[in-house]
Amino acid sequence: MNKVALVTGGTGGIGQATAHCFLNQGISVVILDIDEEKGKAACEELSGSGGDVTFVRCDVSNEEEVKNACQKAAETYGQIDILVNNAGIGNNETTLTEMSLFEWQKVIDVNLTGVFLGMKHSIPFMRKNGGAIVNVSSLLGFKGKKFVAPYNASKAGVITLTKNAALEYGRDRIRVNAVAPGVIDTSIVDGWRTHEEKWKIISTANALKRVGEAQEVAHAIEFLASDKASYITGTTLMVDGGGLTY
Repeated sequence: MNKVALVTGGTGGIGQATAHCFLNQGISVVILDIDEEKGKAACEELSGSGGDVTFVRCDVSNEEEVKNACQKAAETYGQIDILVNNAGIGNNETTLTEMSLFEWQKVIDVNLTGVFLGMKHSIPFMRKNGGAIVNVSSLLGFKGKKFVAPYNASKAGVITLTKNAALEYGRDRIRVNAVAPGVIDTSIVDGWRTHEEKWKIISTANALKRVGEAQEVAHAIEFLASDKASYITGTTLMVDGGGLTY
């Protein structure tokens, strides 16, 4: 029986690239995203290259919606084997004292609570046959950066939450890992590109002196979700071009 993967934030960038990798392996993919229009478009594009892909609209910060999405996937396919918690947002760059509680909470709700909810409601469907979870953290989960405190805090939280889940569910043959991308060529960095000098510094602040591609992160996720990583759990794989060492 083919495996079934849930990918949150799967309508573009890293999420869509990951879905494409899974489909190439014959894995059925369920894309979860808050944007219904983009979700349908992503499904149409991915279906064009073959494979079984469906879309379920889901706000990952809403527990009822996450629960229903996981149940729908399990009812449709009979199982959930892989979860990729990729959905994430940034924040308007500002200092801690000028930041509203609303903006802080919004980022935490999507980037950290969304990961918690995804695991909470998919793990029950993995317990019978085991499974693999890959959470998307960030280079900024390991190092500070001015004016993006909620993003930093949320991504650091994902790293520790990944370790917690790995310890709790290893006995159920459920592996839980994370990837920590550096600067990747996706829509989340579009705002930086408009500042030429700033972008030049940001895009080369790593050992390889270039920006990463979504596909490069997707390949790392694909590996951690595969049987090739069968003895790897509770770890975070840097996909940052050496950004942490820079």
